This record gives sequence, structure tokens and C-alpha cells, in this order.
Amino acid sequence: MDALLLSRLQFAANISFHILFPTITIALGWWLLFFRWRWVRTRDERWLLAWRYWTKIFALTFALGVVSGITMSFQFGTNWPGFMEKVGNIAGPLLGYEVLTAFFLEATFLGVMLFGHDRVSERVHLWATFLVAFGTTMSAFWILSLNSWMQTPAGYTLVNGEFHVASWREVVFNPSLPYRLSHVLLASGLTASFLLAGATALRVLQGTASPAAPLVLRASLTVAAVLMPLQILVGDAHGLNTLEHQPQKIAAIEGVWHTERGAPLVLFGWPDEAARTTHAAIEIPKVASLILTHDPNGEIRGLNEFEGMHPPVAPLFWGFRVMVGTGMAMLMVSWAGLWLLRRAQWQPERLPRWSLQAVRWMTFSGWVATLAGWYVTEIGRQPFIVYGLLRTADVVSTTPAAHIAWTLTGYLLLYAGLIVAYVRVLRYMSEKPLIAGPVSPSSGKATQANGAAA
Repeated sequence: MDALLLSRLQFAANISFHILFPTITIALGWWLLFFRWRWVRTRDERWLLAWRYWTKIFALTFALGVVSGITMSFQFGTNWPGFMEKVGNIAGPLLGYEVLTAFFLEATFLGVMLFGHDRVSERVHLWATFLVAFGTTMSAFWILSLNSWMQTPAGYTLVNGEFHVASWREVVFNPSLPYRLSHVLLASGLTASFLLAGATALRVLQGTASPAAPLVLRASLTVAAVLMPLQILVGDAHGLNTLEHQPQKIAAIEGVWHTERGAPLVLFGWPDEAARTTHAAIEIPKVASLILTHDPNGEIRGLNEFEGMHPPVAPLFWGFRVMVGTGMAMLMVSWAGLWLLRRAQWQPERLPRWSLQAVRWMTFSGWVATLAGWYVTEIGRQPFIVYGLLRTADVVSTTPAAHIAWTLTGYLLLYAGLIVAYVRVLRYMSEKPLIAGPVSPSSGKATQANGAAA
């Protein structure tokens, strides 16, 4: 493999590992705010118990996200120096805004949120939790602004092959930002909701459920059941935007090889790029045109119009179906789980074990859908790093391929170890019984009996 492919694989490995953790923390910060707010409003100690436990998960996840994010930034210099040389006038400030307006906000108030719950007033602590949650969301905004600009560049001028800003408003609020930002925020909400639900289901199955279990399971399944239909609607709008700006990406996703009207929806098949066909395709007539153009006889441009300018077909074709399939599983499990929980009078221990197992197996379903969708987005931009303007091959490092291969191997081994350790820690914390202590009437603060931290 040459330096280009190895550099792409290395960046893909780094971003695949990194994206797992912000996908949780963006929404989990808002969950913590909800738990804390409910405690302040009701003084029901179960909400405080939930807040204490999930704050620890947030801290662990946030730490891994920060460390892996730093590693990614180094690769702009080591593997992709041409990118910052050409695009640095736009990418540099956007990344700087993310640090100044988001990361500093998170880092400043994270300490208050984690360690100030019995040292500052409830109002101050609630505001600190809000600012941490707001900071994680702002971080997503700036990162997605840059990524969306690379997908749908706007507001720039080219001077001697370098990108300069003509309008910051058009750069930041480029044509695909609203759809990508909404899609990612909803994905984060679903990821965190199923993490909460799955961990709670595991506790119920093992008999270590805390008094907060009914509240957490009910809230997380409710949010998931609401967000998934919204994600479907946003995904449809995102697809229409992509069809307008990146038609070859849509053609690869749908396996449309030749421009046609009334294109069928290919449910499954085996795309063969060399033969320019999809073998053993299972199709529904005209449905692809109906979904993408809202007209059963609408025209979809095929890959034959983009020879040498379209992404590899198989990763997009399968990645999209993994994402959609996982989303449909989320929809069914959340709706069925919420219905069964209601019939069980909101008591998780009365649920059938198979239903709890189904929720448990969906614990990390958000990760699967997020990675699949991210691969579709990023691989779908190829062969460009700035869509239609700057090719990926033109900004890669001249570092020998062997050196990149060694560092890639090191990254993969390290990340495999870290992700196994992370999941094992989550499982250990989910198996550990939580014991709630009494609430002091004078201070309104809860203590943890027997030193068991919630």
C-alpha cells in the first residue's frame, strides 16, 4: 500500500476511535443537566443517584475524547501537511474557535460539575452543568462547520491555489451544515439514550439495579422513541441536500450505475465496480426516485456520468445499509420497550427477560450507526478532500509508506486496548450495586452509604 492509502487508513482509525466519545458526551451532558434539574425540582434522591453514576461515565468518556482529539490534530502536520498549506486560512480559525468557545468552556466548568456538587450552591452547580453541556454542543458545531465546508465549500476565494475567506458567514453556515449538525446531534442523543437504557437493563438482569433504574429506563427509552422518527425526517432532508451538492455520493449509496428515471430502490445486492453492476440485487421499482426526488419518475444521475470522479461504491453501499438497519432496530426496540415498560407499570423488574436482553444488546448501537454514517460521509467525498476543488492525493505527506505503516499498527493496537478497557470499565460499573445514602434535611445533600459511589 502506498503512502496515500496508509495515511487515509491512519486518519480513519484515529477519527473512528475519537468520534465514539464525543458522540456520547455531547448528549450525555444534557442528560446530566436533566438529572440534576429533576433533583433540584423534586428532591427525589433517585435523580441524584442517577446523576452521580452517569457523571463518572461522562468524565471517563470526556477524557478519552480529549486525548484522541489531540492525536488527530497532529496528523494534519504529519500525514496531511498540504491540507493546512492550502486550507489553513479557513480550517485554522474554525478549529481555533472550537477551542476558544467550546473546549475552554467545557474544561473550565467541568471541575465545578464533577467536584462542586457539595461545595457550591445548587444554582451555581446547575449552571456549571449547563455550560459543560452547552460547550460540548458548541464543539460539535465548529467541527461540523469545518467538515461541512469541506463537503460543500462556500464563501471562499482561491489565490495561488490557496483558499481565502470571502465571507465568514457563508463559510460557517455553508449549505450542508444545518443537515449535518442536526443529524449528528440527533445521533448523539440516540447513542447516549441507548447507552443509558442498555446499562440500566444490564443492572436489572443481574439484580443490581439501583432505585433510579425505573426513572432512567423510562426517560431513555422515551427520548429514543421520540428522536428516532426525527432522525428519519432529518436524514431524508440530508439526503436531498446531498443529492443536490454531491450526486455521485448518492449514486454510490443507491448503486445507480446509469442515469435513469424511476430508479428502483436496491435493498440488498453485491455492487461490482469493475462490471458496473449490482449482482443479485433485490429491488423495489421506482422507490429510489420517490425517496430522493419525491417523484416516482424522478431522474437520478448514475455513476457513469462521474467516471474517475466518484467514490468507491462498496463502502458507501454497505455503510448506508448498516446505518439504516441499525436505525430501524433502534426504532423497534425503543417503541416496543417503552410499550412493554408501560404495561409493566414502569417497573423494569417486571419486564420479560427477552425484552431486557434486547435493550441490553442495543447498548452500543449508536456507535455502530454513527461509524457507518461517518464512513458514508467521508469516503463519499473522495477523491476530494475539499469537494470538487482539492484532491486528497495532492495534500498527502511525503513520509515513506513504511513509517506510516508502523505508526498505523501502533495506533490500532493502542486503540483496541483502550476500547476494550473502556467497555470493561463500563460493564464493571454497571454490575456494581449502587447504594443510596440518606439526604440531609439541613443541607439537601445526599451521602453514600458504605462508601459506594453512585
